[in-house]
Amino acid sequence: MTAVKEAIRRPLGHFAERSVAGLVAVAGAGVGFGVLLMLVRFHWQPLYHADHEAAEWFNNLVAPHHPLVTVLQAVTDLGGRPVLIWLVTIAVVSLLIRRQSRLAVYLIITGVGGLILDPSLKALVGRLRPVVDVPITHAPGNSFPSGHALGSFVAYGALLLVFLPAMAPRWRKPAIAGVGVLVALIGLTRIALGVHFVSDVLAGWLLGALWLGITAYAFRLWRRERGRPVPPVTEGLEPEAGREIAPAPAEEHVLEHPRSAVAELVVGWVLVFGALYAFGMYVSYHAKGTVFDTLDTEVPQWFAARRSPGLDDLSWWWSKFGDTHAILLVSLVFCPLVLAVWRRWRPVLFVALAMFGELSLFLATARVVERPRPPVENLDGQMPTSSFPSGHIAASICLWSAIAIIVFVRTDRWWRWLFVALAVLMPVGVATSRMYRGMHHPTDFMGAIVLAALWLSLLYWVVRPNADVEAGNQPAIESEQVHELDDELAKAGRED
Repeated sequence: MTAVKEAIRRPLGHFAERSVAGLVAVAGAGVGFGVLLMLVRFHWQPLYHADHEAAEWFNNLVAPHHPLVTVLQAVTDLGGRPVLIWLVTIAVVSLLIRRQSRLAVYLIITGVGGLILDPSLKALVGRLRPVVDVPITHAPGNSFPSGHALGSFVAYGALLLVFLPAMAPRWRKPAIAGVGVLVALIGLTRIALGVHFVSDVLAGWLLGALWLGITAYAFRLWRRERGRPVPPVTEGLEPEAGREIAPAPAEEHVLEHPRSAVAELVVGWVLVFGALYAFGMYVSYHAKGTVFDTLDTEVPQWFAARRSPGLDDLSWWWSKFGDTHAILLVSLVFCPLVLAVWRRWRPVLFVALAMFGELSLFLATARVVERPRPPVENLDGQMPTSSFPSGHIAASICLWSAIAIIVFVRTDRWWRWLFVALAVLMPVGVATSRMYRGMHHPTDFMGAIVLAALWLSLLYWVVRPNADVEAGNQPAIESEQVHELDDELAKAGRED
């Protein structure tokens, strides 16, 4: 009996020791934030002068260097709400798909708490943002605490605690260090860009550590009260969930022969580019008097003669479905869901290569062909690229066709046909809108079809995105056969 008590007392003792250390750290962060809050609220002069001198020093250092400003803005965007909300939302959906509801709830509560703390405290303190000699960028609202510093600490810290068990032990410390460096860089960019004082960023970090520590401690208490072991925080919140939350635990290798695949894709890219170049030069400069010339002359004029304010608005919105932001957004939602549902990297690689190849082929071809836009009013104004081929249309075809190729063979449900329909309707709608707006000739549309068809065919042959399905990774009984399964189970029960 004594041995049993000792066996129980030992893990509880370890937890108590770790809890005391954690509570001291959390309490220290809370005290530090409280002190900063009071100093800022009551306008303590030494802090006021230090903040303003640091703001002026960073402004003089950064403002003259535009490439540095571009880099800083790219880093600071990683701590903005759009990126953080996307990361947490995708993680929550993926965890729910993997039936890890406790971790999903933890991310929701932690993330929502961070969203509430930022604007409420800013309204309470009411501190104005820095005023510098050379404004670099603009940020709305008040200054204390830094929302980017707070949000990045909470979001990246919570994601790290949740997904640490999915990493190999040798990668956990580098991952922790990497997240720490990222959070630090995001905070520093807010100071360097002149939208926050040093004390704003420090307060954001301290408040983020306080809130993250409270939620993590509450989760660990919940585990202890239910008799579950409480591991060191460096092992994550739920080490036993490591395999379930790993992106692709069942996949041994993405490509069987990666070197030859790279060579095939490079050679194929060159051949596709050659075909596009040949077709583009022909329809742009050598097709006079042909059916291509007739189409490129009459179709833009036909659309221009039928313009109206309502159709102008509709075409503007529909053409947006093919721009870079929309394509990137759909890709960033679809690819994590593929990992969560089917646990395979190869379909994700297929989509990523489809979009990268489309973009590079489009840019290269547009640069060498240099075809002028149709000789009608271009409703979108001057564009940075030439007319052939249409990047909007090519991107729409590649994205939605790639999605349909992946989804169609991985489910037998009726809604898979919706993705086939989208693979047709989205590019046709984008193409119609682009030609209506006078931005492309019909043969630019044809060039986009050639690009997408050749590149996707090459990718399908090299990457084989559905190889796991062909090897048997699919339900043994399809949804239409559920009644047959019920009959077999009932029959087996009667025989017993």
